[in-house]
Amino acid sequence: MAMIPMQGTYTAFVGQRRLASGTAGEVALAVKRATQPLDQPVVIFDDGTGRSIDFDLRGEDREVLARLDKLAPPSAETAETPAEPRGRGRPKLGVVAREVTLLPRHWEWLGAQPGGASVALRKLVDDARRASGAKDRERQARDAAYHFMSAMAGDLPQFEEASRALFADDRRRFTGLIADWPTDIRDHIVKLAYSDRA
Repeated sequence: MAMIPMQGTYTAFVGQRRLASGTAGEVALAVKRATQPLDQPVVIFDDGTGRSIDFDLRGEDREVLARLDKLAPPSAETAETPAEPRGRGRPKLGVVAREVTLLPRHWEWLGAQPGGASVALRKLVDDARRASGAKDRERQARDAAYHFMSAMAGDLPQFEEASRALFADDRRRFTGLIADWPTDIRDHIVKLAYSDRA
């Protein structure tokens, strides 16, 4: 099973109706409590990606929550320190060693920077993240809205036109095209696509 980011938000739908929205634990327990009387399948979506995700709802509430905790990626604070001698890097800070392939001229430039190649690469990445942060968040929000929209509204009227308007960042046209869609689906798509730009 895939790792579940516990800091993210999730939304569960029963047919075209939103059942619950919140943390993984909140949504899992809401779905677990609602599964008995429901006549339609429940689909849970990761709001960060807009993709459906499965939660194992077997057992008591504490068992469900314990399984979700096990699927959470380890944080720097909860990561176990290895019993063997520590190698390079700073694992307590979350530093991870990976291979980078560059041309010789790139290595020469990096090696000549104050602090060496690692410091220079971290600065370059941080600068790029700051410079393109808003655009990256907009792209991720648009992609999440599209993934959710494809799963829940792919057969609704004007889906193709709405998709084009979403990717053209034409908010007025997009919201007009989806205005007649089921309320919970429409509202969730708009939330995923535009909540950061309200």
